[in-house]
Amino acid sequence: MEERELKNAVEAVIFASGTPVELSKIAQGLKIGMLQAMTICDGLVEEYAKAERGIRIIRLNDSYQMCTVEKYADIIRDVMDIKRNTPLSQAAAEVLAVIAYNQPVTKAFIEQVRGVDCSGVVSSLVSRQLIEEKGRLELPGRPLVYGTTEHFLRCFNISSTDELPPLPNEEQGDE
Repeated sequence: MEERELKNAVEAVIFASGTPVELSKIAQGLKIGMLQAMTICDGLVEEYAKAERGIRIIRLNDSYQMCTVEKYADIIRDVMDIKRNTPLSQAAAEVLAVIAYNQPVTKAFIEQVRGVDCSGVVSSLVSRQLIEEKGRLELPGRPLVYGTTEHFLRCFNISSTDELPPLPNEEQGDE
């Protein structure tokens, strides 16, 4: 397949999926190398950004997804009669920050940082698909560890947690 045909095929796969598509699956499906697949996908990300259209392609860790541009969110909600999600409570935002910056973490670690029980908040964040169970530690009781999801990345409009702003004490340490 020539380059333009490969780019069109990748675009079709990302569109048809509706969910993030892993770069490895794109490369495997098109029978091309990972580097070539990444070059094509990143090229599509740039093309959509420059085109100033209502949709774009975003990178989420090692996956790509087609989505709408933020400025049309209210129109989309109105047309599709989508209820706006309730904002995160202060407690949920704090727990989410602890997890995002320290993942993977146990519930006990979160409770130690915050000083209060966080069972309900963790359950709420799991149900909102902002965090998920990432496994268990090899410690007595085999506690669950939690981390952020691709949905978290989409909600905060970042490609990876590396793009999170630095913590205040990290900024002071750099000066």
